[in-house]
Amino acid sequence: MKVSGSLGDMSRLANWRKNHVSDRQLVLVLAFAIGLLASLAAYILHFIIKLIEELVTSGFDVATINWLYLIYPIVGIWLTSLFVKYVVRDNISHGITRVLYAISTKQSRLKAHNTWSSIVASAITIGFGGSVGAEAPIVLTGSAIGSNLGRIFNLDNRTLMLLVGCGATAAVSGIFKAPIAGLVFTLEVLMVDLTMASLLPILIASVTATCFSYFFTGGSSMFHFQMDNIWGLDRVPPTILLGIACGFVSLYFMRLMSWCENGYGKLSSKPYLKLLVGGLVLSPLIFLFPSLYGEGYDSLRLFIEGKTEADWMQIMSGSMFAEKSNFLLLYVGLVVMTKVFATSATNGAGGCGGTFAPSLFIGGFGGFFFARFWNMQQLGVYIPEKNFTLYGMAAVMSAVMHAPLTGIFLIAELTGGYQLFIPLIIVTISSYLTINIFEHHSIYAVRLAKQGKLLTHHTDKSILTLMSMDKIIDHDFTSVGPDMEMGKLIHAISSSRNDYIPVLDESRKLLGEIDINNLRHIIFRTELYHRFHVNQLMSPPAAMLGVNDPMEDVMKTFERTGAQYLPVVNIDSQLVGYISRARLYSMYRQFVADFSAE
Repeated sequence: MKVSGSLGDMSRLANWRKNHVSDRQLVLVLAFAIGLLASLAAYILHFIIKLIEELVTSGFDVATINWLYLIYPIVGIWLTSLFVKYVVRDNISHGITRVLYAISTKQSRLKAHNTWSSIVASAITIGFGGSVGAEAPIVLTGSAIGSNLGRIFNLDNRTLMLLVGCGATAAVSGIFKAPIAGLVFTLEVLMVDLTMASLLPILIASVTATCFSYFFTGGSSMFHFQMDNIWGLDRVPPTILLGIACGFVSLYFMRLMSWCENGYGKLSSKPYLKLLVGGLVLSPLIFLFPSLYGEGYDSLRLFIEGKTEADWMQIMSGSMFAEKSNFLLLYVGLVVMTKVFATSATNGAGGCGGTFAPSLFIGGFGGFFFARFWNMQQLGVYIPEKNFTLYGMAAVMSAVMHAPLTGIFLIAELTGGYQLFIPLIIVTISSYLTINIFEHHSIYAVRLAKQGKLLTHHTDKSILTLMSMDKIIDHDFTSVGPDMEMGKLIHAISSSRNDYIPVLDESRKLLGEIDINNLRHIIFRTELYHRFHVNQLMSPPAAMLGVNDPMEDVMKTFERTGAQYLPVVNIDSQLVGYISRARLYSMYRQFVADFSAE
């Protein structure tokens, strides 16, 4: 009785909503709720990370080497892997890539546990020293909140995609208190098209998350930046050079990250070996370079807020380089080079975190290294180290994510340094153009692009990506063997509803086809029924499609062959079914209509 009563209440609520609240009004309400919940999730995650960090590092002496750096990261990764294996029981790594995959191939449907599992897993990983960021897990969390709220109210896939975008926007806006950066992040990285129908919900989610983040954490920016040196035209050359250098640093980051991920992927069936290998890489690096511990924003703060070399020297506290000013530049350079190993080892060994913060970290350290070296060697006009730290952050993040606008607005909003717009534009464009020569996709999208599952701003390609081959394959067909006599073939034709008869061997491999239209001149000549066999009458298909072929290739194959039907085979050349041109184009036209509707 209670169950039936509860279902009845939900049904009545759904009916009331349909009668009194339009879908558009509902989306605006949900956008507000998503903004609130995403900002709350970001606050909870950073609260837990800080709590764990304080518990495990409270006894550290900043003036001496701390041997526990060799232990804590491995413990954190091990606890995270146990949580994922026995509690979550699902893969939750690569948060932003997972959101892109959901948009591209799963109709924006994210699992319910994604609303909380990434928070717990990444908090454990980062709190114990994992050298990754919390942004990607929060983006996954915010997107999952949007997806699941939309599914509760039975909203269509297009609206679900919008709510997923609202969740991602709210996550970035809430973490950094940067509403504009959150908006452009969704447009550039997740590639959610901005229309008049989607602009208002995304803005509501962004502003709501930002406001509640101010409520939870106060009104100050992440970094306290003061503009001491006004930017001038004489600093254009070093700004461009920094952008180009950051483009190559980003290329190094992406290529090496991909190489490391492939290496750890080969150990996926041996979790303890993977933990051992990752631990042997991560722990010594954090021991040698404590700046690699956790997200690294505290280290960046020393460069952005510090004014003298004495302030910058604090970056080496707790390491063997401590209080050795001659080694500052060497230390910073080594941190830039080893950060990618630390990040890949953290995730590869079983931890949970993203590459958003590492890209900012590498960029900041790289920008400081560039400016410090430039000034020490007196290569030209003086360039402020803290300004170039910010430029480097924007440049590397823009290149790695292929998101120059996000880099510009994020750094401006992080610091309140809106006077830096011109140099930020110059450095991000230089960096983006450099990386684009070598890599045409962001670090998040490159995995999906290799599989042909990436949704882009190109409408035609987006529609073909969203189309599913499973929904257009016709599995109902009549097949014959190659040794069958023509008489029995005529009987098979009479029971078939198609103009084609596939010829299969005993293992169901496709050998050829019988085109009924080609038999019209002999089909009624009964004296030939025992003279001819199927293998004498069949012809090869115009082309064969694979079950994993991208829909763009399927469409091109139909255009190239002019066929009305094409067979679909698996990797063993066994026939799965047929795709008809009429059905393919009918579904394409329907997607075009849905995609274009406001």
